[in-house]
Amino acid sequence: MPNTSTFPVLSFQLPDGSTRVVTVRNLFNAGYAGKNQEEVQAHIKELAALGVPAPSTSPTLYPVSPYLAQQTTQIPVQHGRTSGEAEWALIIDDLGEEFLTVACDHTDRALETKGVAWSKNASPDVLGSTAFPLKDLPEDLSEISLKAWVGKDEVLIQDSDASALLSPDYWLQVLKERGEHLPGTILLSGTIVMLEGIDQFSDRWRVDLTVPGLGTASVKYDVLQMPDPIE
Repeated sequence: MPNTSTFPVLSFQLPDGSTRVVTVRNLFNAGYAGKNQEEVQAHIKELAALGVPAPSTSPTLYPVSPYLAQQTTQIPVQHGRTSGEAEWALIIDDLGEEFLTVACDHTDRALETKGVAWSKNASPDVLGSTAFPLKDLPEDLSEISLKAWVGKDEVLIQDSDASALLSPDYWLQVLKERGEHLPGTILLSGTIVMLEGIDQFSDRWRVDLTVPGLGTASVKYDVLQMPDPIE
């Protein structure tokens, strides 16, 4: 039967081969979510010099239109100044159980200078199709690697681990305090630092989240520039 829901329905395969379904009713993008907030403040100053408005607080949390949660291999964009961001995504499935997957928050960098919240709603959050039960993750988040590559030659642009970001437990508590720890909720973690000298405005992105003993969750998509408008 066709899906008549107004919300996107995503499915994730678990390491045991079973599948979990999420009807995405709430989607959030965390920002400025590095565990070392002194480094975050330095980054905020760098972005301000580029015209990106500084947040009034950090970390930040941006509500995003649920339809932007996608499992896709192509993203259409309006111009050449968009890029991905390697992240993990916290999932609360339709049964209320918690999982982690890989994500790439594709962001309009030109629009970001006008408003970060606007830019977060301009392109999809691309999610992997593999997820890991939160209860099975190692306590030491430094064991969980997060990497991103750009271009057809797959040049490494981001390389860190989950301990560089505020933990899933931190964001679970935030959701509970806000009354938003609900089935059908997905929260993206915020991103890790990009390596210097790599062009982020690429036509292809790939992100891997690797958990020892459980496997690797991946996203890979092409960035397709749309035709010029008639105006």
